[in-house]
Amino acid sequence: MKTIVQAIRILFVFTLLTGVIYPLAVTAVARVGFEKKANGSLVERDGKIIGSALLAQKYTEDRYFWPRPSGADYATIASGASNKGPTSADLQKSITERCAQFGDNAPGDLLTASGSGLDPHISPEAARHQVARVAKARGKLENEVAALAEHHIEPPQFGFLGEPRVNVFALNLALDALP
Repeated sequence: MKTIVQAIRILFVFTLLTGVIYPLAVTAVARVGFEKKANGSLVERDGKIIGSALLAQKYTEDRYFWPRPSGADYATIASGASNKGPTSADLQKSITERCAQFGDNAPGDLLTASGSGLDPHISPEAARHQVARVAKARGKLENEVAALAEHHIEPPQFGFLGEPRVNVFALNLALDALP
């Protein structure tokens, strides 16, 4: 009986430590030290929240850069990969349709969905691939739009983790701010 009481006490202490105190402490540190990120990196314009810098937004107009395709139609609740393998006829059909839209020489991240379906980044090559379409739709010079896209290339995290990338949402907001 003594062992059972000790086990229940240990269960209670560790539940309190790891299930209540630790999560509250981490949340407090995040809110104090990283307030914007802890609150979802929300972007406001004219006092209204227009999106998050951490999530892909669905853009379909030619005047905007498009993000990676999403297997979940950019929905945060049903996010996730399609789990279609290389032998999937459905995946091959999707890629063929996207090749028709972007061209046969399109970068892979414009042809395949991201793992979460919410990735806000594309490769610099994918951004460069869309410059002509965006410039034409906006009536801008290609080199002006290309320079803006190049300016929005983020380096690998800490200089060595990952690949260079472009946040599509940030790039599109900068496009809208052009005169």
